[in-house]
Amino acid sequence: MKTKYIFFIALFAVILGLTGCGSSSDKDADASAKATASDKSYTVKHAMGTTTVKGTPKRIVVLTNEGTEALLAMGVKPVGAVQSWLGNPWYDHIKDKMDGVKVVGTESSVNLEAIAKLHPDLIIGNKMRQEKQYDKLKAIAPTIFSDELRGDWQENFKLYAKAINKEDKGQDVLKQFNDKVKSIHDKLADQNKLNAKISLVRFMAGQARIYHKDTFAGVILKEIGLQRPASQDKNDFAALNATEEMIPQMDGDYIFYFTYAPSGDNGQAQKEENNFTNNKLWKNLKGVKDGHVYKVSDAIWNTAGGVIAANQMLDELEKDMLSSN
Repeated sequence: MKTKYIFFIALFAVILGLTGCGSSSDKDADASAKATASDKSYTVKHAMGTTTVKGTPKRIVVLTNEGTEALLAMGVKPVGAVQSWLGNPWYDHIKDKMDGVKVVGTESSVNLEAIAKLHPDLIIGNKMRQEKQYDKLKAIAPTIFSDELRGDWQENFKLYAKAINKEDKGQDVLKQFNDKVKSIHDKLADQNKLNAKISLVRFMAGQARIYHKDTFAGVILKEIGLQRPASQDKNDFAALNATEEMIPQMDGDYIFYFTYAPSGDNGQAQKEENNFTNNKLWKNLKGVKDGHVYKVSDAIWNTAGGVIAANQMLDELEKDMLSSN
């Protein structure tokens, strides 16, 4: 009886040991699978060629304002970013999401030393802005460049989603934006306002510009299905250095204007705005006389150039156009 009892104890111990080994093996296999997944490399084609990234990057430095917004919209906070064109150092509409992010220069003048100190595993930049620094940047970390800025920001956004290995999340963000575009289109159609001519004007220190279709706001207006005045219905950037004699070209059923006044401007941009908006030609514009002239944020309608600003622009456009007669 005693022998039989000992036998069962020994058998139970063996079974327990095998079960433990099996659990350990399963855990090891799971850990190995996770490690393999995190170490998986992917290759991205971009403006400067192709770049291979190992695993999903965790420490990202971004060198454009629109790129910063793209990352934030996909739930990723960069470790470093270029300073916003307006704000100290970030735009008002993103500053609450940028706590702890280090400034690494500006789009036009990146700080290579500051970037290197952050030990990034991915750098996202732009050929139009930083082509001359590309070789030095890629010596620091894998570097992916979009091509141009200003116009079709959605194409750049898709590249950034690939770059950070979050294409599914990127598609969700763009779908939400495009659903909002369709909603505004339908509401404007219901009020017979899709044929309204929308004018875009920008004031800067010593300069006024009439913006055409290949601009951040211009592309969004086109996506909604809104029309432009004949003088602005052009597939290029803008009429630069517009004179006061050109004010009639600023007219539209709705006029949206924005003023770029960075720190250190000393009121020069506001002075330029005042010179134009106090002019008799301006006050005689149809959009002005109808009460359809709106001063809007330069950051939202032009300078930021990213998906967060694009959504806010849609909100402002909807409010202004749908609440007016």
